[in-house]
Amino acid sequence: MATTTSTPEAILDAVGGAENIIHFTHCATRLRFELKDASSIDKATVEAIPGVMGAVPQSGDRYQIVIGGAVQSVYDEINNLPAMKSQGGSSSSGQSDADVKAAARAKARGKNALVDAFFEYLSDSFRPLLPALLGASLIIAGEAICEAFHLINTHADDADKPAMLLFVDAMFRSVFYFLPIMVAYNASKKLKIDPWVGTAIMAALLTPEFLKLETHPSTTCVQNATLNSKLCTAHIAGLPMQLNGYGGQVFVPLMMVAILALVYKGLVKIVPSNVQMVFVPFLSFVIMMPVTAFLIGPLGVWIGTALGTGLFWLNSHAPIIFAILIPMVYPFLVPLGLHWPLNALMLANIASDATHHTDFIQGPMGAWNFACFGATAAVLVWSVRDRDNEMRQTATGALFAGLLGGISEPSLYGIHLRFKRIYPFMLVGCAVGGLVEGIGSMIGGIEGVTTKTFAFTSLLTIPVFNPMALYGIAVAAAFATSFFLIVTFGYRTKEERAEALAAAGVVEASEATVSAPAEAAEEPKVGSTTSTATTEEGDRTAKAPTPKPALVPGAVTEIASPLKATTMELDKVPDPVFSSGAVGQGVGLEPEGDIVVTAPADGTVVVAPSSGHAFGITLDNGVEILIHVGLDTVNLEGKGFDVKVSQGDRVSEGQELVRVDRSVIEQAGYPLTTPVLITNTASFASVEVVGGDSVEPGDALIKVTAPEA
Repeated sequence: MATTTSTPEAILDAVGGAENIIHFTHCATRLRFELKDASSIDKATVEAIPGVMGAVPQSGDRYQIVIGGAVQSVYDEINNLPAMKSQGGSSSSGQSDADVKAAARAKARGKNALVDAFFEYLSDSFRPLLPALLGASLIIAGEAICEAFHLINTHADDADKPAMLLFVDAMFRSVFYFLPIMVAYNASKKLKIDPWVGTAIMAALLTPEFLKLETHPSTTCVQNATLNSKLCTAHIAGLPMQLNGYGGQVFVPLMMVAILALVYKGLVKIVPSNVQMVFVPFLSFVIMMPVTAFLIGPLGVWIGTALGTGLFWLNSHAPIIFAILIPMVYPFLVPLGLHWPLNALMLANIASDATHHTDFIQGPMGAWNFACFGATAAVLVWSVRDRDNEMRQTATGALFAGLLGGISEPSLYGIHLRFKRIYPFMLVGCAVGGLVEGIGSMIGGIEGVTTKTFAFTSLLTIPVFNPMALYGIAVAAAFATSFFLIVTFGYRTKEERAEALAAAGVVEASEATVSAPAEAAEEPKVGSTTSTATTEEGDRTAKAPTPKPALVPGAVTEIASPLKATTMELDKVPDPVFSSGAVGQGVGLEPEGDIVVTAPADGTVVVAPSSGHAFGITLDNGVEILIHVGLDTVNLEGKGFDVKVSQGDRVSEGQELVRVDRSVIEQAGYPLTTPVLITNTASFASVEVVGGDSVEPGDALIKVTAPEA
């Protein structure tokens, strides 16, 4: 069998090789590349790689490739490729720092470059924390479930809690209390300064010594009735310093590191290199710790509080508008990566006295997530109905990632953004879920659905929302609405559905008998060139329908091998059009010796382009067979193919269809892999490959069983 390129290798080749990579990382579902030159990447080629759900070009030579739940393993495999190791791994391009910086300065900056850089700074500061936040949210969900069954009381004073419960509290509170330190570390790495310097500066505001300033005799405190909190001011060398609780804060470390980067890089330029290891961190501490404590810290808390208070006011005074607005805008924010500021605000709300340490954004956001998952579930139903194996696998993985993990990207990039009919139906689900929350809040006299923790909105985290019943009803309504609409009206346009069903042989119109194999035979892969003459040939063959006979219930048809070859599982065929099963189920053949393709059974030739690269045969019992000789061989325009039959000819099993000059295909660089497919697979109860590892012409290859009456 032919050697095929693995997914990691194909991805690396598609982005221009290891030498084109400046920086490489990943998030929960996406590979993220910072490249020297992204202009030559073909998006269609990337998306055709098996395992790739989608490609998202970014400005500034940045590129994202959507993988889904397997992103970590694909990331690791790419980093382990010899080419990546020779370049120094995921964050090295093989260039010196000076070369990289010079290249960056030479790049043209778009008018939105600063905005793009801001959002990327936010996302890269939070993204590595998602697994820890998800793990902590599940511990909280477990506590909430236990409390619902009156097994524990999480609201009791610490003195009244069992030691075991205090220990469990520590397991998740560590993530949220020390979140500023973790954000500072990631933000420092993003801005390419020593991450431990940024970490230490932020950690200073969480030390016991800093916290003791609140009880120092020189500290003055006043009660703020508006924020329902105590505001204390310490006096350091005669200067007033507002004290805040910085545990759980996110705006403070983001602002601090942004300024620290300027200071740190400035010090690197002026401090002699032989003493930089000591004096750059020292001077950074001396400058930034006071600046952070006196200015940045209070300002960051104030910004978070102001934003949270503003949204809190809107939620309190117009709960229906707020509950509908959040889920309606999220489907547009997430694909663009613009949801990170709202995520930061959620964490700020939980840390703020002004919002009573509760977040009110995640409740309405749940309506969007479950509307998204409902749409995915509906697509899964359609894929099972249409026997679309590729879509069924994509939808199944995305649905599990959503319902159990609260992650929407596999659904978005793998399905929803590919089919324009999904978004309107999904938005209706978002609106219905938000409306239920808003009306329920007004009737109940509450300020929306809230939570006291940052939780991924999944089935497992429903118990952390209050009131849980209202939240559960709202997300169920969102899920059911989008699910019902898409199951009823479909997720493809009329044209998309006709094309997909024709490829699978499931349309009722008689022309499907011919058009499915014709389209599969004549349509070249994206990026290939096909002559006008070849296209017209395909059009002519597609317009010659023959009546489709009725299938005999339970009948079994054996399809013979059309040539001498070794067999290959269909999903190993190096062409996603065939390996996905979208054209039909079957098997791949690697020809051995002279290539003489024969008819696998008695029937009528319905596709026989002059290029000779593919043949469609309809058997008398309705089985439709496609034999595609080589991959992308349509581009040879008949060179090396001696065609023996024409469209409309009756053929008998073993009759020659075409003789192929192997050397012509090999010299052109095209794979010889020959898929043999049943294009109307969906019409049968089963399509089973029965051939061994090696087959001769006439050997049994595929067994097709008709459904029972």
